[in-house]
Amino acid sequence: MSESKPPFIPVCEPTLGETERRYVADAMETGWISSAGAYLDRFEKDFAPKVGAHYGVATCNGTTALHLALKALGVGPGDEVILPSFTMIASANAVLYCGATPVFVDATSDTWTLNVEQLEQARTSRTKALMTVTIYGHPSDFDAVKSFCNQHQIAWLEDAAEGHGAEYKKTPLAALPDATAYSFFANKIISTGEGGMVCTNRSEIADQLRFLKNLAFPLKGPRNYVHTAVGFNYRMTNLQAALGCAQTERMHELVEMRRTNAHYYSQQLSASGLEELLQLPVEKPWAKNCYWMYGVVLKRDVKKSRDEIMITLKEKGVDTRPFFFPMHLQPILKSGQSLPVSENLGQRGFYLPSSSHLKRDQMDRVVESLKQVLR
Repeated sequence: MSESKPPFIPVCEPTLGETERRYVADAMETGWISSAGAYLDRFEKDFAPKVGAHYGVATCNGTTALHLALKALGVGPGDEVILPSFTMIASANAVLYCGATPVFVDATSDTWTLNVEQLEQARTSRTKALMTVTIYGHPSDFDAVKSFCNQHQIAWLEDAAEGHGAEYKKTPLAALPDATAYSFFANKIISTGEGGMVCTNRSEIADQLRFLKNLAFPLKGPRNYVHTAVGFNYRMTNLQAALGCAQTERMHELVEMRRTNAHYYSQQLSASGLEELLQLPVEKPWAKNCYWMYGVVLKRDVKKSRDEIMITLKEKGVDTRPFFFPMHLQPILKSGQSLPVSENLGQRGFYLPSSSHLKRDQMDRVVESLKQVLR
């Protein structure tokens, strides 16, 4: 008889429970299943203060949240937006949607976030905004970013799609930028299946977000189908928001589950001697890393390729994903730059199974499988 394969460990699954089921069922029973309803208002009001903002404007996904935020900040054709090359394509796409030009800077070698020392070199007279990105759960150096933006009167958008529950100097991420965009995709710590939200502490930005996301219908008065601006249909449904309300109630719990798992991974990988072969994620003294994904980077001593290692792990029932492919090397975005840290991360980085509800015996299997593959 052939030996049975061990149970498959997916790279990430949503952590859903009975409350999520009950709220979605309730939304269905009310008949409010589209882009209006009590759960939408509640989700925006519940989520925004948890991330440090007064206002939340829900959207249909994280990419539309980024686009909407850039438009509300006045980014348009002829403008430039500085952002890290090491990010997901949605960050750069949102800039392109505005008719603006993305300008890339490299990552730091430890946190994998935007290198603030390269901002001055990237700035030009056309720079309209700076987009920081919380990578895999670790925020950028917000003090340096805020100083740069204030000095040059540049708008600041934080892409916190991966940053639910992350903090900078004990302050939630949405407290400092002009606007902060979140994603609620199925693999995010807080999930609505698809979905997004822009959070801000500025009422005029919140009003512009609400105006633009709903086809530029007037915020007040009757709907007369007369439009004064180009708007977008970026509305979230009440069904999605019902799921989001239940998830937001558990936000602290879900974040701490991710953090506990990450600390266990680090402990076991170090104890197994794999820290000699793998760069592990960090948590700077000024940061709270929510560890959306637990990522590792192959050190130069490892001769096997990242992709070869991932294939072998999958054969052992361990799912992984490669790190983001740098923006400055994308076929549609090639800038001719040399950004060595981003290039190394894109070539040698991958993340391990990271679901909030991941069990220790599963993580032990992941570590043992890594040990077998790397040794």
